[in-house]
Amino acid sequence: MTDKAQYVPPKVWTWNKESGGAFAHINRPIAGATHERALPVGRHPFQLYSIASPNGVKVTVLLEELLALGHQGAEYDAWPVRIGEGEQFGSDFVQINPNSKIPALLDRSGPESVRLFESGAILLHLAEKFGEFIPQAHRAECLSWLFWQMASTPFMGGGFGHFYAYAPVKIEYAIDRFAMETKRQLDVLNRQLADREYILGESYSLADVAIWPWYGTVVLGQAYDAGEFLAVAECKNLRRWAEAIAERPAVIRGRKVNLMTGDLADQLHERHDASDFLTKTQDKLQPIG
Repeated sequence: MTDKAQYVPPKVWTWNKESGGAFAHINRPIAGATHERALPVGRHPFQLYSIASPNGVKVTVLLEELLALGHQGAEYDAWPVRIGEGEQFGSDFVQINPNSKIPALLDRSGPESVRLFESGAILLHLAEKFGEFIPQAHRAECLSWLFWQMASTPFMGGGFGHFYAYAPVKIEYAIDRFAMETKRQLDVLNRQLADREYILGESYSLADVAIWPWYGTVVLGQAYDAGEFLAVAECKNLRRWAEAIAERPAVIRGRKVNLMTGDLADQLHERHDASDFLTKTQDKLQPIG
């Protein structure tokens, strides 16, 4: 394969134009706040600032799973962060997450508030705090799969997902490179689930919570419109696992929190109480401008 015009990188890269494609208008090569913006604060121990992307869904699913087990101390307020409008660069958000990415969490359950960012760190903090979803007999394997997800997914999301679904032009080399790696990762999971109900075995764990929002949605054909392209039907073990987790009540609830796209009936822009899932009105569901 040859490009029509070969790109020769300059000696020093400079940012002189948008990269194009989805999300280009919010990308920049520097960190820090761009504007002053206070974050809302609710009454619960945990204040979550996020959107219903896979990384955000990991956290809301875990919180809903903890509440389902009776841990009332896991009650939380979930506030949407409109990343398309650059709210992640607001001053208060940057104070919680200097990397300006969702999700970000304030744990106010102790004498001093604790800031948490990076979804894997948030999951680990919550699981250890409440003593759930990390089986002690399989702790090392559980953490290995948690960090596998954190390390592997950028190749699928920022790599395959970007070049296949979001880039302004289709680049054969880039799509082939990251499709190969995505297929390999799907095969890793499909083999792991060949003789296991869940990633670690018979018990649903933090590994499943972390992996499902990314790989479960891909194998169910709900991400990047790439199910046929990736031939996900071949991953029968992975699909069985994905379908089973998708039916968990806490997963169903968690996927709705901070959701601001798609079917209005599935959207819950803010979450402050379990009753929000039952009492939301069309007025509450209108897009927030």
